[in-house]
Amino acid sequence: MRRFPWFFAIWYCLLPIAGFAQQEARNSPAVRDITLDVVVTDKAGTPIRGLQQNDFTLLDNKETRPLTSFRAVDVQAGTPAPYIEVVVVIDAINADSLKATSEREGVRKFLQSNGGKLAVPVSVVVVSDNPTQIRSKPSTDGNAQAALVDQYVTGLRTVNESQGNYGVAERFQMSMKALASLAGYEAVKPGRKLFLWISPGWPLLLSGSSNVTSQEQERIFQSIVALSTQLRQDHITLYNIETRGVGGTSTGEYYDYEQCLKGVKSRNQAYPAGLSLQVLSVQTGGRVFNQSNDLPADIAAEIAKGAADAGVFYVLSFASDPSDRVNEYHSLEVKVARPGMTVRTRTGYYAQP
Repeated sequence: MRRFPWFFAIWYCLLPIAGFAQQEARNSPAVRDITLDVVVTDKAGTPIRGLQQNDFTLLDNKETRPLTSFRAVDVQAGTPAPYIEVVVVIDAINADSLKATSEREGVRKFLQSNGGKLAVPVSVVVVSDNPTQIRSKPSTDGNAQAALVDQYVTGLRTVNESQGNYGVAERFQMSMKALASLAGYEAVKPGRKLFLWISPGWPLLLSGSSNVTSQEQERIFQSIVALSTQLRQDHITLYNIETRGVGGTSTGEYYDYEQCLKGVKSRNQAYPAGLSLQVLSVQTGGRVFNQSNDLPADIAAEIAKGAADAGVFYVLSFASDPSDRVNEYHSLEVKVARPGMTVRTRTGYYAQP
């Protein structure tokens, strides 16, 4: 069977994440609290305020679990809240130069809306082929942040489909490294962090899945466990505001990620697509905005929708029992005892003995 060389590059970039997963498994206590950030909206997307603990039902592997703690957060109402930060990420890895410009203009429009007054602290990060990320300090002064965006030089690397599998692997590798670096930087901060990643998304790598060996699948599985655990423990939620980036991508491909949303329970279910931006966004309780984001105004509007999740949400905790084996996948579902509500939170976690 023909082997694709780009899998070796992917495997290499996943090694540090896999090592983190193994260390997590060794250090995990027998019983641990799982804390979830939960967003509840109506059909129009308007956040629902004023819910109480008895309005929620939490299902762990379809079994009801009692809540050990509950907190309602409403920034506008001034309720006590943990630290909250919105991190707007401009992706210069996967977007061509035209779309990278649209990304920056869309971010600027968002920052300058409402007279430049931001509801929660916002920082701006530019990721490119340069290992050193450009990032601003969190601030509620949108005009000041917009001025910084104007100063940023992305050093855009154009890695397009004409470079074949090697270019695809390179973009995937750089994207994974950028996420790992940013997550590590934000991990030291308490509270909730929302990553609004303005990007066409990084490659799903679906075409080469049949060529993955069982050894590579083990590495990928360990990496999925590691990243899922890190993002959950550090209260990081991903969002993808998709722009139409690399030339030649069909509109239909922006929905291919939907076939990869189920939780990965074992090695034989692990493929690189399980680490894609769109899949991670849904699984961490965020959203994928991919309807029509060709214009800066569209991008700004979608950023605002994602950022709104930082203003009203609920924090629920429950006790996770010891599992029968290391890295046992548990599905999660939160229900609200009101009709017509949409509830978003993490879709699962990996339990330990």
